[in-house]
Amino acid sequence: MDEPIENAYFNWLCAKIIYNTHPTPSLTFWNLFTILHKTEFVWLLSGDDNRAEDGLELREEFILETNVPDDPEWRVGTVVGCSMFEMLIAFSRRAEFMTDISYLSWFWEFLENLGLKELNDGADISHEGVTEVLDRFIWRTYDVNGRGGMLPLDRPKHDQREIQIWYQFCEYLVDQDRLV
Repeated sequence: MDEPIENAYFNWLCAKIIYNTHPTPSLTFWNLFTILHKTEFVWLLSGDDNRAEDGLELREEFILETNVPDDPEWRVGTVVGCSMFEMLIAFSRRAEFMTDISYLSWFWEFLENLGLKELNDGADISHEGVTEVLDRFIWRTYDVNGRGGMLPLDRPKHDQREIQIWYQFCEYLVDQDRLV
């Protein structure tokens, strides 16, 4: 492989979640995906470390699928931790497992809930604006009902800032009447 592993991996991740029915340059999301991939997912609550581990498992899948030489320090996150991009993709896959909704649909719904879905490469994307949204999610400064985060609720039973992402998702499914 001639390109650095991180570049090949980023392109591999992008290929997993491209949801574009109109292949025009203005509807690609490379700039947003780049910011997501360069932003480390930091977990604050016990249990959210599982979200980081799920994201890092994508690296192992990449190595197995593409037959690139393994770099154990990169793969396990010693050098570079789990990115927001990895966490979102991996969590979308978990969401698919719990519902009859595809991981692609979940990924884009999570981006929409965060207010990032419209930030394609044709949009006036602000790195600072995206970073502000991601910081609000990572550091849990969104509203008690999850507004401003990935899983906003209409009828919250708990302060969403104080429960791990997996339980937020479970409440989101109930709140949105989306249990199968």
